[in-house]
Amino acid sequence: MSHTVINKMIEDREIRHPERAQNYGLIPPLSKNDKRAKIFIWIVSIVVFAAVALLSKVKWNVSLSFNPHLFASANSVINSTVVVLLLAALVAVKKNFYLLHKRLMIAAIILSLLFLMSYLCHHLFAAETKYGDINHDGIVSADEKKLAGSLRIVYYLILSTHIPLAGIILPFILFTAYRSLTGDYERHKKLARITWPVWLYVAITGVMVYLMISPYY
Repeated sequence: MSHTVINKMIEDREIRHPERAQNYGLIPPLSKNDKRAKIFIWIVSIVVFAAVALLSKVKWNVSLSFNPHLFASANSVINSTVVVLLLAALVAVKKNFYLLHKRLMIAAIILSLLFLMSYLCHHLFAAETKYGDINHDGIVSADEKKLAGSLRIVYYLILSTHIPLAGIILPFILFTAYRSLTGDYERHKKLARITWPVWLYVAITGVMVYLMISPYY
């Protein structure tokens, strides 16, 4: 189904059955204002990036009633769910189930916000963990590196791609969502071709990083 047909459907439903069109999710819920959107998205992205960068270096010596690494476990579950949602959303849009696609992507965005809060909590309350640090003294000795073997190199290679991509994905997600919510579907589609695979990669490697580092918690 072409975008021309979709737009015609939107117009027809809006003229004849506005309440039904709104229920189907075909009418864009936001009015287009690129200038305000750019300002808002960049402010949010910079604030979030700065908060993560600063708070990641802060440690709160608070005695919790549970293991703070549970936050990392929660992050892994959230990332796994986001992977499923992203794949399901791709299948939905390929089959022209646009409302389902919209709902799945909104769910993925909400979960990503929950992930961000859980991620910050983990870094605030849990001590830094180094790959291969079996005795948890904060130093990876030569013997520990030997025991970790080549997987240590693999871990840091994955981490070296995961961190920068995770740092830049937020504005891409927000701009892609904005294009959809304002009915700018052509630009939404073009931007989604970049955003979707990067977001999927970040979510998958997030789970991989957790699975590899968790034995050293």
